[in-house]
Order: sequence, then C-alpha cells, then structure tokens
Amino acid sequence: MEWRIDDGPVGYEAALALMDARAAAIRAGTAEELVWLLEHPPLYTAGTSARPADLLVPDRFPVYRSGRGGQYTYHGPGQRVGYVMIDLRRRGRLDLRAYVRDLEEWIIRALACFNVRGQRRPGRIGVWVERGGGREDKIAAIGVRIRHWVTLHGIAINLDPALEHFSGIVPCGISPAAHGVTSLHDLGILIAMPELDSALRAAFAEVFETESAAAGP
Repeated sequence: MEWRIDDGPVGYEAALALMDARAAAIRAGTAEELVWLLEHPPLYTAGTSARPADLLVPDRFPVYRSGRGGQYTYHGPGQRVGYVMIDLRRRGRLDLRAYVRDLEEWIIRALACFNVRGQRRPGRIGVWVERGGGREDKIAAIGVRIRHWVTLHGIAINLDPALEHFSGIVPCGISPAAHGVTSLHDLGILIAMPELDSALRAAFAEVFETESAAAGP
C-alpha cells in the first residue's frame, strides 16, 4: 500500500487521469494499491445520479462529470479529499455496500481521534454530526466507482473549507432546509491538515489492513 500526500491544490482532470492510470496498473499487477490525500481548487462535481436542478449556481465554479456514484458535491481548499485505489478482488471483498460502509467507518474512526462523533444515517451516504435541536450536518461525503473490482474516488472530509461554497448546489441531493454542512473548524476543532492526515492513516490501518489480514491470501 502506497500513501501519497499533495500539499498544493491538484486539478480535477489531472486527478482523474492519475486515478484511471493507477487503477489499470493495480488491476494488471504492476502497481501497489494507493491512498492519495489532496485538496482541489474550488469546483463542483456531478456524479452519475446528479440532477440538473441541484446545480443552483451553474457559473460559480467549474463543474466536472466525475463518473463516480452519487449526485453533486463541492471540493475546495480546506477539504481533505482521499482517493482510494484498492483491489477488492485481491482482498476477497466483492461487496460494494460493504466497501462503502468501510469508508464510512474509516471516517468515523478518524473523527473520533478528535472527540467528534460521526454517524451514519439510513438512506444518506456519508458521515453526519448532530448539532442539537434535531439538526444534523454533513461533515464528510463519499462517492465511489468500481472498475474490474478496483476502486476509484473515495471520501471528502471538511476540515475548514468555505462552507458558503456549498450553497451553489444541493449537496448530494440533501435539502439544506433539512440538513446542513459543517466542518471540524466549524465544530471548534481547530486542527491542521497534517493532524487530520495522521488520524486518517491510523484509522485506515484499523479498518482496511485488519480486514485484509483477516481475509487471508
């Protein structure tokens, strides 16, 4: 397993090209699995289920068709994106729903390092936090694609992005009247990106490396 961390913003098209090439190499057995942590410049991405009406401000930021599942989401500075390229066949885990749950568990465990209780919600992929008064805000999004059982795309955790930028879309099809978007800094957790990266790396080992060892060769 290789880890790559980019400090500067990475263009979305360049990221897609690297993911595609790496996934093909992983399938061919010529490259290691990869977790890539990065930030993007401000942009919106449209998943395969994106509805045109959910793009509220079409000219605000560039919009990219991503090929991942899901609807519209925002990426930008202050948000840690984690692209995961692993071979589920080699790991003996040919179950897309189980993989998504593993991604959720990865996020939940990383947030727990900062005493933040991330939660799942039926019918709402991603990770949520309770804000009181019955309100729940989304702190992390998940969108994946599987090609020949090699994974692409992954997760996005809000450390300190400009939350107002989410107002140009209906994030993941969830109405802002019912649910909002939050970040670690918005919750008062004033950590830096390297601290989040360390928590993500430790939590990934707990979820995916333990699972891989249990599956056996």
